[in-house]
Order: sequence, then C-alpha cells, then structure tokens
Amino acid sequence: MAYRDLRAFIGRLEGAGELIRVKAPVSADLEISAIVDRISKGRADANKALLFENVRGYDMPVAINLFGSARRMAWALGVERLDDLTERLAALLRPELPRGWGPTLERAGELLAALRSIGLRPRLVSRAPVQEVVLTGAEATVERLPALRCWPQDGGRYITLPAVITRDPARGTRNVGMYRLQVHDSHTLGMHWQLHKGGAEHERTARRLGDVRIPVAVSLGGDPAVMWCASAPLPPDIDEFLLAGWLRGGPVSLARCITQPLEVPADAEIVIEGYVDPVESRPEGPFGDHTGYYTPVDNYPVMHITAITHRRAAIYPATVVGRPPMEDYWMGKATERLFLPLIRLFLSEVVDINMPAEGVFHNLVLVSIRKRYPGHARKVINGLWGLGLMMLAKAIVVFDEDVDVQNTAEAYWHLFGNVDWARDVVIQEGPTDALDHASHRFAYGGKIGIDATAKGPADGHTRPWPEMVAMPEAIKKLVEERWSEYGIP
Repeated sequence: MAYRDLRAFIGRLEGAGELIRVKAPVSADLEISAIVDRISKGRADANKALLFENVRGYDMPVAINLFGSARRMAWALGVERLDDLTERLAALLRPELPRGWGPTLERAGELLAALRSIGLRPRLVSRAPVQEVVLTGAEATVERLPALRCWPQDGGRYITLPAVITRDPARGTRNVGMYRLQVHDSHTLGMHWQLHKGGAEHERTARRLGDVRIPVAVSLGGDPAVMWCASAPLPPDIDEFLLAGWLRGGPVSLARCITQPLEVPADAEIVIEGYVDPVESRPEGPFGDHTGYYTPVDNYPVMHITAITHRRAAIYPATVVGRPPMEDYWMGKATERLFLPLIRLFLSEVVDINMPAEGVFHNLVLVSIRKRYPGHARKVINGLWGLGLMMLAKAIVVFDEDVDVQNTAEAYWHLFGNVDWARDVVIQEGPTDALDHASHRFAYGGKIGIDATAKGPADGHTRPWPEMVAMPEAIKKLVEERWSEYGIP
C-alpha cells in the first residue's frame, strides 16, 4: 500500500487504533522525549504512535514513534509483516547459486537493474504541496520548527528524522541519508554525517575538487517509505528514491528546490534548503545516541540555510533514540529483513540473520547458515565483514541452519554450549562505527567472530557431538490431547 504523504499514513494508524492524539500542552524540551522513552519501553499493547497537537511555543504538531513497532514499521513500507520484505525482494532476484566471481558481481548489480527495469524512477512535478509556503532570507529560520532537546546533556535542539539530500560533486549521483542536525542558531545547523556515510564521501570529494560548496536539502515527512529509505545502507549507485518507489509501488514525486540545484519529495511536510562549505566546521554535540550513551562533542560541517518551504498546517516528524528498545530498532529491523536477500547474493549459505536490540545494530549479528565444510563459519564471518556497512559489526556469531536466530534465548543457549573459546573465535582489528566509544581508536578497533556451529571430525573435533534432549513427538501429542485431564491450568 502506498501513502501519498505522512497524513495518509497517520490516518491509517489512527483508524487502526495505532495512534494517540495528545492534546495536553507539552514541551519540546525533554518532555516529549520522556513520554516517548516511557512508551517505547512499556507494554507492547500501549506502544502507540503519538501526535502532539499542542507543543508550547510552536504552531506545528509533532508526530513521533510512527515506526515504533513491527506492525507500524511493516505498514509504513507497504507490507503486513516485516518478513514480507524479505520475500518480496527475494522474488525479484534470481535464486541460482553463482559460480565464480563473474556471475557473483553480475548478480550484485541485479538489484539496481531490477529496480530500474520496473519503471519506478522518481518523476519531476511542477507543483509541490511542500512548497505551499516559501520562506527565504531572514524569514528562513528554524526557530519556527519544534526541534526536540531529547536528553538532559544534549548540546541543544536536534532535527532527528530527516532525509538529507546531496549529490556527488564529481559524478552528480544522488545520496539520501539520515543524519541528525543540531540547531546551532536560527540559520545554521550542525551536519552530523559520519565517516562511513554517503554525505561524508561527498564532503571529501568536494575538498578534492577545491573546496566547492555542497548543496543540501533536508526533507521532513512525506510517504513513510521515502522517510525510511534515508536510513537504508544502500550501495552508492542505488538511488534511495528508486528503492522507495519500489516499496510504495509507484514513483516518488520530486520538485525542484527554490534556492539549490536539488530535487526534494514533493509531498514532504517541510524542506530546509542550504549548503555545506567543506572547509567550515563547528563543535557538534553532545547527543544522547542510539547506543544508549552520549556521543561526545566533535567538529562537524555546518549547513547554512537559504530557504525553508512547508505545507500549510505542516506536521513536524521526529524520533528519539537512546537506550534500546526505541523506535530506531524497528527501523533497523526493516533494514535487516529487506537486505537479507542482498546478503545472500554473496553468501548464499546464509539462512537468516538477526541484529538484536541490545546490540544496537552494529554490536551483535546472529547468523544461521547451511554449513557444508570445515571453516565454513569463518568464511561467512569474514564475508560479512566485507559487505558494505556490515564491516562495522563488532561481533558476528554463526549458527547451524536449524537454530532460530530470531529467538535470542535459543541462540544464546547454542552459543554458550557449542563454543570452545580456544578454537572457535576469530579476533581481529578493523573499521568500527564512529559512535563506538569502546574502540581504542576513533572508528577503528577490535572485532570478534564466533563459530557456534556443531563440530565433527572434519572440523578436527575428535569427541562425539552429543544429541540434543527432545521429547518424542508422539508423547508430546499425547500430553497435549490429555492436558485437560491432568487438571493443570
């Protein structure tokens, strides 16, 4: 199901009892964040999307926690279950096992070819709801936006659910990323694009070309598939709006910016236009991050605002990150489900993958495989570390195919029972997430891979591997049929 805009999605959530309108006056300074933190960590049946209609000092309502459950995240991307994303993309790609590097590399390009072939390229429109109100010059101030201060030690107010649009200064290819923006003052924002992200690569290219300014547009709201795609870790040659078009079953409508040579989602709620000068930076932070810790102050580029456009009666979308579980976990779970078929392009033995909430995406990856030969688990560990942003995974644990890695209790039981710590562990150094405070150097540190598969003589394991304890199916069926006779509730 495609949604024309954020309002259509909010309407569906409200109709299904998944949204609460909060009419009581609230503050954008900590209060909204505290409410969201409580509801994210409370009872599952009480976890709802929230629309704060009366934010003190602002005319715009704040929509938050829109993607904060499996159900709402699936609906946002046009499916009923997140696992439907895996099945849809798998059906788009050929299932044959490649032989040799040539076919493998060809299949790596199949996603781009497939998305292009189904005619869902973004389309340019001349009239855009997001440009109903146009503000330039001194009027283009972010003070009218109810950006949140999320945690007590945050360095200021932050825009937390943006789609930041830039183009490669050399090649012209578009990148859409989700980078937080700190409000420095009325007309400048701190652009927190991290070392490994597309926006940072555009900054490095601009420096090589002679410190040329980078046009930037920040889109807020729109079709939820468009909003989510900004967080998707796509290869550089795949346009995020192309993926959004495939998810929504129709092309994304784009409009030309007022003051910058970029295109933005026409059905967004708000767009901030401006530029980044690659030679200019300012301290940004602290920020209470998705790791559950504060990211310390560091220098990041500055975005200078040249225009703000928005709908009449615009809705301001936001999110809060912090110690999991929070809304961003479900956004990451959608990424995990959608990208599983892409991982299988290079590692066809992978059965399933799980990045538990406690691992905040990059700290723990649980993988089940069809094991075929000695050292197979190590091959998968190193293969995953070589796939895009999977290089940032601090811990990868590999299990046999019959282990349900989505059931973390089952996975941990196999892990701690099946591992010989002197034999089954790979420790090496490599890239780590820029937010990893435990690394001994910035964005570089130790990583661990663990082979938690069953071992046999081919693995050099000379002792017999024990059989798991299990009750016969006939006995379990008998007990189930007679349960009421036992008088046990």
